[in-house]
Amino acid sequence: MAKVKKSRQKKQQTRVDFTPMVDMMMLLITFFMLCTTLAKPQTMELSMPTNDKNIEDDDKTVTKASYTITIFVTADNQIYYVEGMPKYDDPTCLKKTTWGKDGIRKVLTGHVTEDGTQPILEVRTAKAKLDELREKTPTMTQAQYDERLKAIKKGDIDGKHIETMTIIIKATDNSSYLNLVDALDEMQICSVGKYVIDKINDQDKKLLEEAHVKE
Repeated sequence: MAKVKKSRQKKQQTRVDFTPMVDMMMLLITFFMLCTTLAKPQTMELSMPTNDKNIEDDDKTVTKASYTITIFVTADNQIYYVEGMPKYDDPTCLKKTTWGKDGIRKVLTGHVTEDGTQPILEVRTAKAKLDELREKTPTMTQAQYDERLKAIKKGDIDGKHIETMTIIIKATDNSSYLNLVDALDEMQICSVGKYVIDKINDQDKKLLEEAHVKE
């Protein structure tokens, strides 16, 4: 009896050609590069206290007291302020407020100097007029707007110069980073041109302790 030969099936190799995929990816990358805009980094200007030992203490506090507000950011989302420079021998100078438009923002906007002026309110009003002008003037560029806003923050309003406020922000060790950012946001909202982040010193700690503030 003759033997029947078994037929062997040839193994076929599967090969995927990725060349069209590469072409498609290049087209997609080119499409997104041409049709999308790169996000512009948002920056915030900060002024830190100087460590220059050649500067006298009197030169560091040349700002008038009535044109200065000191803000204390403390633990448990609490915020306090002193109108002017802190009076370390008088704990009653420290006042408590809240966050938002009915709190610290209202304090800043409603502050009246010894000259009877309200610098932050004047600056905010001038900024509102600038924003309104920008809406009515489509040809105004971002650079032109930023330049005018920068001048307003410096006190150049309607052809005259006013003295602006200086805000000193001090955060305790147990305060949250979020609250410090909130304080900086209030500076932007109120268009405050001069503000600094300063360190809590021993006198500040004593003042907060005597005022029974949780640091």
